[in-house]
Amino acid sequence: MENQTGLPIKQIFKMTTTKTILRVFILIFVLHLQGCTENSKPALIASKVIPFFQHWNLILGDGSNVGVAIDYENKDFFYATNDGEEEWVVFKTPNAGNTHGTSNNTRTELAQLKKWSPLTDAKLEATLKVMNIASTGDARVAASYSVVVGQIHSADGHENEPLKIFYKKFPGHTKGSVFWNYEINTAGEDNSKRWDYSYPIWGYDFSVVGTNADTFPQEPEEGIALGETFSYQVEVKEGMMYLTFTSEGHPIKTFTKNLIDSEYKTEADTPKQVQELFFPIGQDGVERKNAYAEEGLFFKLGSYNQTNGKSPQVNRVWCSGAETHGGDLQKQYTDGNYAEVWFKAANIEISDQAISNEGYFSANDDLSKKTVYPSEVIPFMDKFKILMGDGSREDNLVDFENKDFFYTVIDGTRRWVVYKTPNSGVTSPNSSNTRTELHEKREWIPEEGGKLTGTCKVMHVSTTGDARVAASFATVVGQIHSGEGHENEPFKLFYKKFPGHTKGSVFWNYEINTAGDDNAGRWDFSTAIWGHDMAVVGTAKDAYPAEPEDGIKLGEEFSYEVNIYKGIMYLTFTSPNHKTKTFTKNLISSEYVNKSDLPAQVQKLFIPIGQDGTERANAYSGELNYFKQGAYNQTNGKSPETNMVWCTGAETYGGDIAKQYENGSYTEVWFREATVGPVGSVLFVGVGVANTSIQKVIKPLIPLFLAMIVALLLVTYIPALSLWLPSIFDL
Repeated sequence: MENQTGLPIKQIFKMTTTKTILRVFILIFVLHLQGCTENSKPALIASKVIPFFQHWNLILGDGSNVGVAIDYENKDFFYATNDGEEEWVVFKTPNAGNTHGTSNNTRTELAQLKKWSPLTDAKLEATLKVMNIASTGDARVAASYSVVVGQIHSADGHENEPLKIFYKKFPGHTKGSVFWNYEINTAGEDNSKRWDYSYPIWGYDFSVVGTNADTFPQEPEEGIALGETFSYQVEVKEGMMYLTFTSEGHPIKTFTKNLIDSEYKTEADTPKQVQELFFPIGQDGVERKNAYAEEGLFFKLGSYNQTNGKSPQVNRVWCSGAETHGGDLQKQYTDGNYAEVWFKAANIEISDQAISNEGYFSANDDLSKKTVYPSEVIPFMDKFKILMGDGSREDNLVDFENKDFFYTVIDGTRRWVVYKTPNSGVTSPNSSNTRTELHEKREWIPEEGGKLTGTCKVMHVSTTGDARVAASFATVVGQIHSGEGHENEPFKLFYKKFPGHTKGSVFWNYEINTAGDDNAGRWDFSTAIWGHDMAVVGTAKDAYPAEPEDGIKLGEEFSYEVNIYKGIMYLTFTSPNHKTKTFTKNLISSEYVNKSDLPAQVQKLFIPIGQDGTERANAYSGELNYFKQGAYNQTNGKSPETNMVWCTGAETYGGDIAKQYENGSYTEVWFREATVGPVGSVLFVGVGVANTSIQKVIKPLIPLFLAMIVALLLVTYIPALSLWLPSIFDL
């Protein structure tokens, strides 16, 4: 049978079917490609939107001191967003939360890590829009319905503020006011008499308030609406502060203020605005003659919410009596009792003479005054239990600390988890050494594997010990431990520094899983990462080898990643200003089955003390293992004559922990990041199938990765490349 085309129906059907299938295939392919493109878009991170966060310490609306917020977000307070046209960084702050220092107000705010003299050069620029102001407050209170979006703060003296840039909008108004305040640097010791003088930019100044709690002044004609963009530039030069404010559709406003020669030296100099606003509450001070001269200043930027829940009866200028729902964050956010500010650009320039601002943070961080548990800093603690230097144990580490061994600290910019261990205390079975160390609850065999990461810095190692002993002046900061058989350790990560040296060594050891029942012959093979390996020792008790040129200092950060997959251990070590180091070790097939296999290092270090064993052929295959992390102090008080590798003869003060701490006979390790869990397997599966190594695989894959990246960019930014083919088929 034929139709008008002259072709058989069967053939037509076949052609139609083929065309339909092709269309479906192309559609699926395009959708997949677009889906891959969408999924491959990098996460929007604040530090990618405004790449200047290395200069700042971030403080959140719950009182948290985040530190340097590179690659960081918190969906409650600090994150990046896109408004459909541009990318922004969001700073969000409730009316009530944990505050910072002596302030009544919550903030999600960046604070500059360095301070500078007003006689040097400093500059801050920012472009922003205010998206929300607290919906409740007392209209009679000047601070109600306002947020500070930029500051200059003093780090010294009274710690007052020569600049605060405000946005304020009363409920029901379309437009709000932008103004800036100068706070006097009060003469004398009584800073309770300090006051602000306010300058209007667009709209009103700070002093324009309502006649009662719910009666608002007239809306400002030249004000700024919520969501309307404006910019500020703050420049300090030779003691003068120069301010410039710009916004499309509004006149540019400029101001100048002397920061080193006060115009408020006597009570008669006090402006009328101040007399009306601050004198009634007893704030009637005068300023020191040289104002902020000789004090260290620093910039701040973000959302410093000025609306709080404190009673106006306490202070009719700063206490707004707003709704806080008892501090419940989500309830405040739900009913509009928060401040939200978006920044799309910011930049800072500071003098080379600027110095560390660490003292301000340590003195004012609210978290230094309350307990912050290690599980709040590194939230994987539920996967571990701990053994501490006095022999005490704890299985539930959520909201747990011990001020002698396991707790948190702030180093001025970031919070860390501290692991501290004396030279002598209560040890675990089969060990001569004390530890404050996490013990993973999960167990796994090498064939199954797992992953451990950590970013740490060693703050102290024992100052006593015998330089001839390999373990002296050392601590282990990460391990894999076997839970069966001889319970040996296929991985130990060490830090070691001799007294008098500036730099120490980081190395890792592999301990054989000894063949037979006699584990006394076990030994370690040590591999240097930065600096020396374990075998480099002194020629006498107090004679130390040369300092390693590429070593790591106390207090210097380094990171490690331990991956075990299909019986292979993959190690990666990184540190700023140091070469990244990678290693691979087979955990299920031994290379030390015969005496002739023993490395020269082992023959030198262990054979003299009778540790000359061989390893079972399948190493740690089939044995349950677990990760450990913390401060496993390798320096002990046992006599070196007993064992010249592990017994260091260090000072222990009869086990008195307090005396050991006082006299440097301890180890202390700080961690700021760590993760644990199953290993990511995709790449390792390919390596296993090909019977090769990751190192060999990566290099030939690089051109393919580059080609994929180029293709992805083309598809992302030239949509026609993926749309032209479907258009041919009317798809």
